[in-house]
Amino acid sequence: MASSPSMNAFGAFLYRLSNGLFSRYPNSIALHSTIFLSKTLSPSSPSYSNSSPVQSVEHQSLESVRKIWTVSPLYMGRRSCKIAGRKGIQDAKKAKLYSRIGKEVVSAVKNGGPNPLSNIALASVIEKAKDLDVPKEILERNIKRASEKGQEAYIEKVYEVYGFGGVGIIIEVSTDKINRSVAAVREVVKDCGGKMAGPGSLIFKFRRARVANVKVTDADKDQLLAIALDAGADDVIEPPMYEDDTDEERSERYYKLVSSSENYAAILSKLRDKGITFEPDNGSELLPITPIEVDDGAMDLNKDLMSKLLDLDDVDAVYTDQK
Repeated sequence: MASSPSMNAFGAFLYRLSNGLFSRYPNSIALHSTIFLSKTLSPSSPSYSNSSPVQSVEHQSLESVRKIWTVSPLYMGRRSCKIAGRKGIQDAKKAKLYSRIGKEVVSAVKNGGPNPLSNIALASVIEKAKDLDVPKEILERNIKRASEKGQEAYIEKVYEVYGFGGVGIIIEVSTDKINRSVAAVREVVKDCGGKMAGPGSLIFKFRRARVANVKVTDADKDQLLAIALDAGADDVIEPPMYEDDTDEERSERYYKLVSSSENYAAILSKLRDKGITFEPDNGSELLPITPIEVDDGAMDLNKDLMSKLLDLDDVDAVYTDQK
């Protein structure tokens, strides 16, 4: 049964109330259950030991030594935070990518015409679409759509939201109606118990990068590390592991190969050469600089908020610094 806005807001109120009581009165009983999580320690941490799941891979050359750090965090439990229907989620991500490229095509055609030979912006979008494996019919459909009467160019906006448990949420919007998009975002945030943040309040907690997502069943970690080192990737991020994962759930996780824009094409080319299937980003992704660990209650509320934001037509992407 779908949750109503009033129930979402009530759940958010209970979460905040329970956290407030627990922090002010340590001996009181919190309204939510608390679990203890193991933390991955950095090499600089005073409690760091050789048992920490941090590995380094060195690439020797005549001129320099480059090192890529990979971290494989282990989280306990959290069955409630897992998103059901992962295939549906991947399909939704692909639909968002196609929608975003379509909007860029419309804007480019509106500003410079439908001929990519004379429209540099449109040619650039088409080239990007090829790199992202966007079907040709998506481009053709939106070029035609741009010439329809009443169709306006799209404007990109970024909204920042305070989630639960100290989490920051960034929303990327591409819209032809600013008032419509901001009203829809505000309504969802309010109904779910979040809070809109001012420009610049949270964006500094993220960094923008190009990302290639590779399913754990499609490549070995050592393969990806070798590709990362050869092609100049900045990082290889392993997916989180949960203590109670089934084999099927583990097989649906993704590695993230992180790189600069300059090296991204080389990384995709290497993956293709090795026959490794991957999912490209939608032009770039925002990655948290310092991910935040939260309890189950906050995680569920944040998941619900982000899911409802992604359901909005004008929203292209939602990012969080929640682990």
